[in-house]
Amino acid sequence: MNTEGLRGELRLDEPLARHTSWRVGGPARRLYRPADAADLAEFLRRLDPAEPLVWLGLGSNLLVADAGFPGTVIETQGCLTGMEPSGDLGLRAQAGVACALVARFAARRGLVGAEFLAGIPGTMGGALTMNAGAWGGETWPLVARVWTIDRLGEVRVRPPADFQVGYREVQGPAGEWFLEAELTLAPGDTEAATARIRDLLDRRNRTQPTGLPSCGSVFRNPPGDHAARLIEAAGLKGTRLGGAQVSEKHANFIINTGTATAADIDGLIALVRERVAAQTGVQLVTEVKRIGGDSA
Repeated sequence: MNTEGLRGELRLDEPLARHTSWRVGGPARRLYRPADAADLAEFLRRLDPAEPLVWLGLGSNLLVADAGFPGTVIETQGCLTGMEPSGDLGLRAQAGVACALVARFAARRGLVGAEFLAGIPGTMGGALTMNAGAWGGETWPLVARVWTIDRLGEVRVRPPADFQVGYREVQGPAGEWFLEAELTLAPGDTEAATARIRDLLDRRNRTQPTGLPSCGSVFRNPPGDHAARLIEAAGLKGTRLGGAQVSEKHANFIINTGTATAADIDGLIALVRERVAAQTGVQLVTEVKRIGGDSA
């Protein structure tokens, strides 16, 4: 691949354990951190069309195989971080902006409705991809329009009507990735919005193992119930497999105690699903995206 003139950072055989919140995963053949959207478009135009490609933000909700990923990873963390007001009631944020920063930016402008984003450990790109939500809020009800980019570096502006949005799932035009979003919020009080963010973060710290390597919630909540309740009822809190453990603080979190491999985590996920299904008949569905290995 010709890299002459590219302005981003290219790393070869980069260990993805350094870039995921679970701190596991083998190397990617290439990892590219673009300088900006124009640099990203140029990089994509030069990339072999057959090259496997994934995007990576803060690396939460992601399980990378121990064998790594035999392709190219586009990392948006630390780049694609532009954010600006849009009219009186909106804001624009690029894919690499941390969700928590979006929540605080909105609150400072006296806009409400995005406070829940403060509790999502990811970027706007990831939030758009999976309709991330917390504490009764979800990403896509806020979306006015999005910018996407394809393998040829072509940028398109799309309305929400171009996407099928469900619970932790979004389907849109094939071969396009989220580059930026415009959100529409409601007028409110900065002090009240900031207080709500503090309250939500305090609740998160009290109920979730925020100081330990995890991916966030592992399983989707089944209709009318909570995955954590089902896992705890099955007696699985604290269950370990290798270096992976079901959190004793919140049963829908699996933590890396320090020595976990991706195989340990994957095996523990399978064990939890099997036990919960055997005891309750409920088939838990993961929120976790897998890359590498059999998922390549």
